Amino acid sequence: MRRSTLDELAAFAAVARHRSFTRAAAEMGLSPSALSHTLRALEERHGVRLLARTTRSVAPTTAGERLLRTIGPALDDVARGLDALADWRGELSGRLRLTTFAYAARAVLEPRLPRFLIDHPAVSIEVVVDDRLTDIVAAGFDAGIRFGETVEKDMIAVRVGPDLRTVVVGTPDYFARHPRPDTPSDLEAHRCVNYRLVGGGGLLPWEFAGDGRELRVRVGGQLIVNDGQLAAAAVRAGAGLGYMLEDEVADDLAAGRLVQALGPWCQPFPGCHLYYPDRQVTPALRSLATALRWREEAPRVVAPPSTPSEEVQALRHSRAASAAKSR
Repeated sequence: MRRSTLDELAAFAAVARHRSFTRAAAEMGLSPSALSHTLRALEERHGVRLLARTTRSVAPTTAGERLLRTIGPALDDVARGLDALADWRGELSGRLRLTTFAYAARAVLEPRLPRFLIDHPAVSIEVVVDDRLTDIVAAGFDAGIRFGETVEKDMIAVRVGPDLRTVVVGTPDYFARHPRPDTPSDLEAHRCVNYRLVGGGGLLPWEFAGDGRELRVRVGGQLIVNDGQLAAAAVRAGAGLGYMLEDEVADDLAAGRLVQALGPWCQPFPGCHLYYPDRQVTPALRSLATALRWREEAPRVVAPPSTPSEEVQALRHSRAASAAKSR
């Protein structure tokens, strides 16, 4: 196979993965026009259209999807082989692509990733923050960070955060106007702020556990949003009850700005985990996993109270809303 053909296949894979000439060109260090010319040359030589182009988007055709499935693993193996040469140089190098969601980006990556980059200047990392669950293999990511209970069993998972808990909260003013619920069924009489799931489009159910049973409650209320900050602002203003991560409202609870309800029904769940396929792992990814690994003696990271939890809780229930599963 000619060297130019390998370059063309790598260019095609980048465009198909990013679904954008601009982002693929930036990754490969080319201009979008040069990349487009390379792809047209590949299509013309083989007489098959591989990419469907419009003025606003680009996506693989059926033939392109088939080609990507065939060459993708091979190109990944080549990249990992080149990255492994760093072992002979005595330093880490290479490129990593991570997908995560807003809470993990803030609580896990913000405090630890900069130090890793400083210590390993030859490693470059692209982080894509997306609250929807992502098929990391199909999307070309090396790893992802999600809540432990959403990680598929066939993935290698490294704990990078403590267990978390979701709590029901409201303002003192709200509870002055409405009796505090004693059981999850009491929420039927309350105004709750609902969050619409990003992936499946359904409403986020509120999950509880107690009396030897687990409950998933569909709550009602005046407000439905798909923006967590707006949801949190409504709860803090007293417009309704919220279903939020305990870390995110710790300061509000301590200051008395919010009051917790249904405490015994709110149980911990596995926190953030870095996960990746059970296949050859590059030295860079192995070192990143070590740098991010959660250690019990480490101080617990508390997210800023202005950030909502509905946004991240959507990830816990994306399967129920028919969202894409991580692989």
